[in-house]
Amino acid sequence: MFNIKKTLTIAAGVAGALAFGGAHASADTTDYVVQSGDTLNKISAKYNVSVDKIAAQNNISNVNWIVTGQHLSFATDDTTSTQTASTTTAAADTSSTTQAASTTSSTDNTASTSTQTASTTTAATSSTTTSSSETAALNALIARESSGNVNATNGQYYGLGQLSAQARSIYGGNTADYNDQLNAMKAYIAARYGTAVNALAHSNSTGWY
Repeated sequence: MFNIKKTLTIAAGVAGALAFGGAHASADTTDYVVQSGDTLNKISAKYNVSVDKIAAQNNISNVNWIVTGQHLSFATDDTTSTQTASTTTAAADTSSTTQAASTTSSTDNTASTSTQTASTTTAATSSTTTSSSETAALNALIARESSGNVNATNGQYYGLGQLSAQARSIYGGNTADYNDQLNAMKAYIAARYGTAVNALAHSNSTGWY
């Protein structure tokens, strides 16, 4: 016997399946709701789909007229995905290159800083060594000339460095003040020999400076 109830149930199921299938677009289909200010050209550019394709798939006869809230369904091309992936890859490559350059720059800066620090340390060490040598040479000259006695005399020669009257008239050191005589001796050495080390070498060679 023909069962009307059963037939109606089957029909309803088929209709529901068709309705369900129509409501969900496939993975390659975009369902877009028109926004204020939209044109088919804008939507076409956004989704990389031609205006004609959108118009054809949505039965639009006038491509210059769409309304806000209108639903548009259209198949998208694989090109969009490919372009997105390409853009992402390019961005990742750029980021990697930037990070590599930054790391290299950081390494270079570190190396430069280390080099500068080493140079500064070497210069400071050299300066300390030179200062020590100068002090030692100056003390050796004082010990040889006057034994450190500010009142030591030998004819026209007077004081720590036993400077002549002519030298004292130029560089000073005529008083019995230790610092006055020391500064006069240093000025004389600097003008004539450049350094106390050179003055001591000359004294060792000739017996005078």
